[in-house]
Amino acid sequence: MFKKNTYISLTENSSKKPEVPEGLLKKCNACKSAIFAQDVKNADYICPKCHNYFRIHARHRIEMVADEGSFEEWNTDLVTRNPLHYKGYEEKIKMMQEKTGLDEAVLTGSALVHGIKAAIGVCDSRFIMASMGEVVGEKITRMVERATEEKLPVILFACSGGARMQEGIVSLMQMAKTSAALKRHSDAGLLYISVLTNPTTGGVTASFAMLGDVILAEPGALIGFAGPRVIEQTIGQKLPQGFQRSEFLLEHGFIDRIVERKEMRTVLENILQMHHTAQNPVIQKPVQTVEKERQSVQEKDAWERVTISRKNDRPVGQDYIRILFSDFLEFHGDRCYGDDTAIIGGIARFAGIPVTVIAQAKGKSTKENVAHHFGMPSPEGYRKALRLMKQAEKFKRPILLFVDTPGAFCGIEAEERGQGEAIARNLFEMSSMKVPILSVVIGEGGSGGALALAVADEVWMLENAIYSVLSPEGFASILWKDSKRASEAAAVMKLTAADLKKLGVIEAVIAEPEVYTEETMQSVVFVLQKKITEFLDTHCNFSPEELAAQRYERFRKM
Repeated sequence: MFKKNTYISLTENSSKKPEVPEGLLKKCNACKSAIFAQDVKNADYICPKCHNYFRIHARHRIEMVADEGSFEEWNTDLVTRNPLHYKGYEEKIKMMQEKTGLDEAVLTGSALVHGIKAAIGVCDSRFIMASMGEVVGEKITRMVERATEEKLPVILFACSGGARMQEGIVSLMQMAKTSAALKRHSDAGLLYISVLTNPTTGGVTASFAMLGDVILAEPGALIGFAGPRVIEQTIGQKLPQGFQRSEFLLEHGFIDRIVERKEMRTVLENILQMHHTAQNPVIQKPVQTVEKERQSVQEKDAWERVTISRKNDRPVGQDYIRILFSDFLEFHGDRCYGDDTAIIGGIARFAGIPVTVIAQAKGKSTKENVAHHFGMPSPEGYRKALRLMKQAEKFKRPILLFVDTPGAFCGIEAEERGQGEAIARNLFEMSSMKVPILSVVIGEGGSGGALALAVADEVWMLENAIYSVLSPEGFASILWKDSKRASEAAAVMKLTAADLKKLGVIEAVIAEPEVYTEETMQSVVFVLQKKITEFLDTHCNFSPEELAAQRYERFRKM
């Protein structure tokens, strides 16, 4: 776990060198500081000086995340073979077993996490760098198969140098075997949480480690297929700082979130609880208050509503998530290219039941808008949204969407990465999803960029929201060659909530206060709580086939 130092020199006089008792002090392999071993243990094996994460023994890891005394070890009878008759391999295995107290490089079994039973596997880097040979692959596969049979979620802590070279092609086949077992587990509608720790590389990265429904990672962990040294030798260049670290993977869309070690148990508990709800959960009715639903009485022309919909102090998607939902866990990334901050999504509870919630995200200042790309999603944003929606479908969670975008991002990069395909794929997949989908246009609903999150069972609009084929400025430029006629175009386009309700494009208009800001949201929140509860109460009782058929007919009539 640490670099071995039998003592720390306290003076420069070598003839009178006092010794610190062995094991009391160790040296951090990152900052090189002398540190008390007990301090490190008390800090969850994190250096108190530089916060470097030390590797953890498998049994220690289980103690940190599982309920005390609940771990039951599985598959202890497997024997490691030597398929290549590699010289000295049997002796090496025996030495590792004596040193670690493990039969192989992974510990598998079941445990309770906050009272929820899960299959759990932990790789231990002390055992030949937790490389995956036949027995490692077999133990993981058997664990997943038993979890499938017993309908248990799987939690796997990955830490590995990859395939075990001493076992050759037999080692390589474990990648396919473990992946196939996880596919069957997934097809059974069961949850798999993958936790990536330092390092996770090679064949483990290219198999079970990257297949989680939810992929978590510890800070600073090295994660990649090829090792940094191999890449540098291949391309003849020095790699940039932070390359292949957890933070790099989060930015590039390959993991859901980075979790501090001290928070890991709590995050795992929350994810498991969100997936452990009964098949037919009871929807809690909102508390009745004396407040009544406002009626839409504001007389405004279309251009006024366009202007209001674009106001910087208007509530944004993040506000609705924070106020309407509890226990929100944000998930990141499209698993292909990146994590688009113009779309925020994850799992939460509404009225006591788990839901998937996704919002197009704007800011309330220039700095925030830049951070969220002014609410204009790129292809990776739509692909992230679709990934989360497909996950909701797998786990039978309703999907609640908040639309607020001037339109999909237009740029060279967006076209290179397939903006049109990403939007089209959302329309294609959402049309037949077998869970309830509700979309609420809370601000701007710009063209296909908005529609990509609005192929729903019902679409609602706030009173001063707009929803149109393109912006009024664009409409005027294309048809009249004069963008200054935007206010005139707004009236012609029929883009207001009232217009679209008359056209049958939306189902409901939510009234707003005269001045609508984060501070005056309560009346809107009251109505949304009531109406969303009613929507779920109705649509959660439809069969999957009925939901898909009704959604098809909704758009078929337009």
